Amino acid sequence: MPRAVYVLALGIFAMVTSEFVVAGLMPQMADGLGATIPEIGYLITAFAIAMAFGGPFLTAALLKLEQKRALMVIFAVFLTGNVLSALAPDYATMLVARVITGIASQAFFGVGISLATQLTRPEIRGRAVAVALNGLMLGTLLGLPLATVVGEHLGWRAAFWAITALTTLAAVATFAGVPRVERTEGGGALRDELGAFKSPRLWLVLVTSTFVIGATFAAFSYLNPILTEVTGFATGTVPLLLIAYGAATLIGNTVVGRLADRYTLPVLVTGLLLNFGFLTGFALVADLPVAAVAMMLGIGLVGVTMNPAMITRVQRAGNTGPLVNSVHSSFITGGIIIATSVGGPAIDAYGLRAPLWIGAGLAVLGLLSLLPDLLRRGTAAPAAAGTPTDTGAAAPVREPARVG
Repeated sequence: MPRAVYVLALGIFAMVTSEFVVAGLMPQMADGLGATIPEIGYLITAFAIAMAFGGPFLTAALLKLEQKRALMVIFAVFLTGNVLSALAPDYATMLVARVITGIASQAFFGVGISLATQLTRPEIRGRAVAVALNGLMLGTLLGLPLATVVGEHLGWRAAFWAITALTTLAAVATFAGVPRVERTEGGGALRDELGAFKSPRLWLVLVTSTFVIGATFAAFSYLNPILTEVTGFATGTVPLLLIAYGAATLIGNTVVGRLADRYTLPVLVTGLLLNFGFLTGFALVADLPVAAVAMMLGIGLVGVTMNPAMITRVQRAGNTGPLVNSVHSSFITGGIIIATSVGGPAIDAYGLRAPLWIGAGLAVLGLLSLLPDLLRRGTAAPAAAGTPTDTGAAAPVREPARVG
């Protein structure tokens, strides 16, 4: 595996830590900004909306740049938003800052995942994506709990300053350790990148990702208040539970990464079925500490860990270019938007267990969105050798020209 893929994982780790930090510091930020818990939850929604609608535009604006240079521009935008978050005097300023960081984070995922797949052989691209996305899992395992601990002991602003330092380190590592790649599979031109979206199947594949991640984030976004106010854990225990959750995502991501290239569709079906069971179970036993933790860890194993399979499926339906990956990330964050925007009012109306039931419903919708491919798989003749399918290895594609 090229070392540059691990460097990209560090960048994703920084982005994800910033994205998740609000979920870990909801009570502290609510007190500091004079807001309610649901209002702080809307900061997660704002970040997701910025990713979904702003990220692809920034990605498109950077298509003509060599991809390493594009990543450096994205780092600069992200750092601007993160510093503004640390300095935010009120809720409105924090809202603007989260929009800026959301746009940059989305663009980084689009360019970074595209670059990770282009630097590796086609038959191991699912594994390369999993390695890069270990940054996402480590953001949950280490970044979120550490930021939560820093926020609880030094104040929530200190957590954002720590993320600023981490992002600077990632930018330096990217500048030093990522090679230049001039061309992408999509061609690098906006017209060529947009051509992939003529496929109706690609749009359905993208919708599946929305439901997969929406189901998970319906629970994850409110883990802190659920674990403290429903399950009864002390505030100081939550970082340890989040570390355990993060460890589960790291394990799940590693397993899915090794299966994603050959068993894409079965992995997604199995993951959604299990996630439905864990979300339903969590809603039913949220007041029982041992059972609640078991359900939470189950969600960690089969939730965001579906990303390598989802990305592999999307790239086979479209291409490995930055815009396809960025739009896919938009659909993923669309799931976060649904989960958090519905979750807040549901908490107000029905209590803190409500988001867990919403997540279970989204998992069912995800399974339904897979039905056309399941039916197609059951009736189609065996694919010709080398033909990319959801259960076979991807066909070879032309490799990008590499410079540096």
